[in-house]
Amino acid sequence: MSTDYQQAREALGVRLRELRMSALGGRLTGQQLADAYGWNKSKVSKLENGRQTPTTDDLRKWADATGQPEAYDELLARLRGFESHIRSWRRQLASGHKPVQDTHLGAHADASVFRGWESSMIFGILQTPDYARSVFTRYAELQRSPRDTEEAVRSRMKRQEALYDSSKRFHLILWEAALRALICPPSVLLAQLDRLSGAIGLDTVELGIIPLSASLKIPPATAFWLYDDRQVVTETWHAELWLDDADSVALYLRTWRTLRESAVHGADAHHLIDAARRALDPR
Repeated sequence: MSTDYQQAREALGVRLRELRMSALGGRLTGQQLADAYGWNKSKVSKLENGRQTPTTDDLRKWADATGQPEAYDELLARLRGFESHIRSWRRQLASGHKPVQDTHLGAHADASVFRGWESSMIFGILQTPDYARSVFTRYAELQRSPRDTEEAVRSRMKRQEALYDSSKRFHLILWEAALRALICPPSVLLAQLDRLSGAIGLDTVELGIIPLSASLKIPPATAFWLYDDRQVVTETWHAELWLDDADSVALYLRTWRTLRESAVHGADAHHLIDAARRALDPR
């Protein structure tokens, strides 16, 4: 978790404590507040000490319990401020995957030049419906989130219209491992590899693949997107990070350029895709 994020969460906790201590009708104890909503007493302590991120419902109840409902808007603004950069999957996926896909759809609409790095699976912008369906299903199982697979697939396919927009350019780098990762049935991966081969011919797409045998200057770590070299979106298992400070953007751009030095393009990229295809279907 970033230092800025944690500091903002701790500051919110301090404000929550202030509200509890200045409750109308007299100071509320942590136990009284917890009892009012059936919370474990440790929850109050965790929220006030910045060890747990409150939900919007937590903030509403806190403001009401302290007799200061007008404080809710201020608390919500504080929460939204640091959540705009670090967005937990638990919160984002509370209503399923489609809202997350719609958010990215909006980000794609606002940008013209995209740089991406992916080490473990095919880019969403290049996925077939069946491949995307497998990915969403696996992540819904992992995150225990609502199943809205078909709606999420439709939103992801909608995003792919940008590939045919002549005003946009996609500079994408994959690790060869992503071509072989069986996160879907082999027949689905075969169709996905065919789709990937076709993407190399698009004039809006530059697709590079780093061979498993390539010499690397840095480890092929976390996947990320750069939007117009002004914003970075990257993922961890617990959250999605949206970064727009100049130092972070510069670091990710430098990372992307370093990885690109090991990538092959054009016919050489086709050869790697063909090799992955033959490994699945040697006929």
